[in-house]
Amino acid sequence: MKQTTAILVFLSACMLFSSCQQKQQYYTLTGQLHTPYVVKYEYKRPLTNEINAEFQHFYHLFNAFDSTSVISRINRNEDLSVKDTLFAKLFNTAKHVSEQTDGAYDITSAPIINLWGFGFSKKDSVTPGHIDSVKAFVGYQKIHLVDGEIKKNDPRLQLNASSLADGTVCDMIARMFEEKGIQNFMIDFGGEVVAKGVNPKGECWRIGITKPIDDASGATQDIQEIVTLCGRHALATSGNYRNFYIKDGKKYAHTVDPREGCPVQRDVLGATVIAPEGMVADAYATACMVLGSEGARKLKELAPEIEYYLICSDSTSTNYRIEYSEGFGKYLPAKE
Repeated sequence: MKQTTAILVFLSACMLFSSCQQKQQYYTLTGQLHTPYVVKYEYKRPLTNEINAEFQHFYHLFNAFDSTSVISRINRNEDLSVKDTLFAKLFNTAKHVSEQTDGAYDITSAPIINLWGFGFSKKDSVTPGHIDSVKAFVGYQKIHLVDGEIKKNDPRLQLNASSLADGTVCDMIARMFEEKGIQNFMIDFGGEVVAKGVNPKGECWRIGITKPIDDASGATQDIQEIVTLCGRHALATSGNYRNFYIKDGKKYAHTVDPREGCPVQRDVLGATVIAPEGMVADAYATACMVLGSEGARKLKELAPEIEYYLICSDSTSTNYRIEYSEGFGKYLPAKE
């Protein structure tokens, strides 16, 4: 009898242990907020609620179109205190990249971009006087974070986190995954990616860079290059693929330089940056668009932790050329 009881206890314990050790599998969550997203991860159960909670927290902090968000209240000078460490990190990252690029990247530049309109729809009505008036309250040097509070030299200064927001939300979800011990995941939010480990096939994650095709609808998504991400990396792409023009037989991207307050002719049509974090990759990709290929090479010297891949206009034709940093080569498949 005692032996039978012992066997039953042993079997019950085994069954309990098995139920606790749920089998890991890959889950995929797709949707669209202000941009499409795809989240893939290997875990013992779905994490839809947890992922949505990160999205909600993200929008609470950085959605400039929500009057109750932290960034909106700062822009209206209603509450200049910064209690959230992620918000402080984003602000400090933006300031750092702004300093490295001498203002080619600037988180306060939204008024200038708005002045010209989407696709430069207002270009015929913009005058030098308009530019000068807006530039008076644009500039990363005019806003600071001191002891947990935003200080503005001019109360009209406003923050817009769109230039590094998508990379930031990828970081948020990745951090949540890693706190749960998840080793394999890929988060793609609007083309900005944070990936770790391997995909369901046990291979490195493969991310496509699209060709700069003159297609305003965006329906054409031909792949220029495949990037393989092994380990833990963030990737961000910035580009004016659908909004470039041809002048004197050469392609130019429509890019606004915050320092000049107007569109500039740069040779970079698309910039992809790999960095340790999504917000960092996102900011540097935007900066490369404004700096051009020569400026990107100089920026790499100041920021050795990044690698870049540029699709540039060809100086002799309407075609384009490829340029990438030496370290980016290890993320590209071997050519036969």
